[in-house]
Amino acid sequence: MSTSLRATAFVAGLAAFFALAFGVGRVVGPLDVEGATPHDMGSAGHDTSDAGGHAGMGVAAAPEVGGLQSSQDGYTLVLEDQRLSAGTRSVAFTISGPDGHPVTSYDERHEKDLHLIVVGRDLNGFQHVHPVLDQSGRWSTDVELAPGAWRVVADFAPAGGDPLVLGGDLLVPGRFAPAGLGPDRRTATVDGYDVTLDGDLVAGEESELTLTVRKDGRPVTDLDPYLGAFGHLVALRAGDLAYLHVHPDGGPGEVAPGPGIVFHAEVPSAGAYRLFLDFRHDGIVRTAAFTVRVGEGAGHEH
Repeated sequence: MSTSLRATAFVAGLAAFFALAFGVGRVVGPLDVEGATPHDMGSAGHDTSDAGGHAGMGVAAAPEVGGLQSSQDGYTLVLEDQRLSAGTRSVAFTISGPDGHPVTSYDERHEKDLHLIVVGRDLNGFQHVHPVLDQSGRWSTDVELAPGAWRVVADFAPAGGDPLVLGGDLLVPGRFAPAGLGPDRRTATVDGYDVTLDGDLVAGEESELTLTVRKDGRPVTDLDPYLGAFGHLVALRAGDLAYLHVHPDGGPGEVAPGPGIVFHAEVPSAGAYRLFLDFRHDGIVRTAAFTVRVGEGAGHEH
């Protein structure tokens, strides 16, 4: 084949490759959400209409997840230090806004301006803390860090804006042996309290979960309010640590203060998840951890 013919064939091949790549990108890229607005899609949602502005093709909205990216909708989580030594350390960060400046005003959600989750990449060492904001827009709080890779997740709403969940990675040098998830665990014991998880998570479907608190074998019926409810539940997906919003079924004055705390959750995919329940009794907040495997929902298409 002549040089000119080879060149022509090469260009034609490139054109075919990019045409195929574009087609595949259209197939596996963002899906339209029928009738949704950015607000409807929640903290992890974007307007995913295609370039032609077509409505969705009947694809249901994915369950709300967050924390997988450090920037969204013009807001960016900036950790002051991405490497810290082991021990009790101060984690500091800012949330920069669309104007590039640190955000200094937030809307209160669940009784706090910002919720910070710090957890090891192996889903151990979970801490739910509430940093202090200074006038410059710098957040800071002390956390306990062991050697390894950590994920820092900020759950907040800028004043007048939609809720967002942003994440960043933090490395702690030292000898590190990651712990496995282990088998499913639906009962947890912490400080003499036994907490049992009832209910099954199913991918793509809303599920009701009940966390029942007992102490010394007796139901706890006088839980203290915590963050506007009688418990706060965080669910994280193993592998990428996607942060899932879990909503309590009523607050103080609407539901009984134990022993059961009811939540509604929807997970986006099958796989392993770790759930962390924060509850307060006798003025002290304790955390119970659970591990569950999730199957596909009945409506899942293969």
